[in-house]
Amino acid sequence: MTPLALALVLAAACCHAAWNFLVKRVNGGPELVWLFSIISIILYLPVALWVYIDQQPVLGLLEIAFCIVGAALHLGYFLLLQQGYRKGDLSLVYPTARATGPLLATGFAVAFLGEQLTWPIFLGGAAIITGVVFLTGGFKMGMRNITSSLLFGLGAGFLIGSYTVWDAYIVKVLLVPPLLLDYTFSLMRASALAPIAYRRREQIKTHWREHRMAVLGIAVFNPLAYILVLVALTFTPVVYVAPAREVSVLITVMLGTLILGEGDFKSRMGWASLILAGMIILAVS
Repeated sequence: MTPLALALVLAAACCHAAWNFLVKRVNGGPELVWLFSIISIILYLPVALWVYIDQQPVLGLLEIAFCIVGAALHLGYFLLLQQGYRKGDLSLVYPTARATGPLLATGFAVAFLGEQLTWPIFLGGAAIITGVVFLTGGFKMGMRNITSSLLFGLGAGFLIGSYTVWDAYIVKVLLVPPLLLDYTFSLMRASALAPIAYRRREQIKTHWREHRMAVLGIAVFNPLAYILVLVALTFTPVVYVAPAREVSVLITVMLGTLILGEGDFKSRMGWASLILAGMIILAVS
């Protein structure tokens, strides 16, 4: 991985951890997703117009169709992750999702994009899986099912892996500019959630009145985090970018345990560090 790609991905990880933490603080539902999506559309409109005029990309039926499917994957991820935050711990749901996501993205990239699978990738993946299992408490005797936090995290991880490879194809092969792709996602997400937002307009007013700065922060950091990743994907394989993003796990666990008081900090940081070690093996392989 080049220094530029690594810098982009690490910056994206910080932004990603920030907006996830703010979402947990607001504790909203689909109406919150609609609210910060609308604000993102407004804030990023001047830059989107500049990119479109400057690069003049081809946006035909094929590109639009791929963007629609990508938007559906992202919307499913947002809603599932928010539900997971409402039902479980930020420090469990988020690391699980961010750990399984790169593993699936790596597998999908090998299967569908023709990228190479090597032993370092396998070893890094094994480290991540081990860290996730013990970070979430392991599989205790007498449990009929794994915890709801793990279930939500795995579901979100599947969507992460899916949209990562899908979006990589859009920016690499279809040559849709990263910022315009993410801007399209915001537009489609806001449109799809508009009926729910209308029914929950009082909750939207409450979010804006009581958590205005947090909502603005989400509206800025949410698009920026993924735009940076998409830029890196234009010149870097998925098998490097996907795991390198996982430094956000450590940041998020620190925020969840130190500020929100979720769980044992030392224990969780230890297993989160193993996830980071697995990410490093994948990133330098």
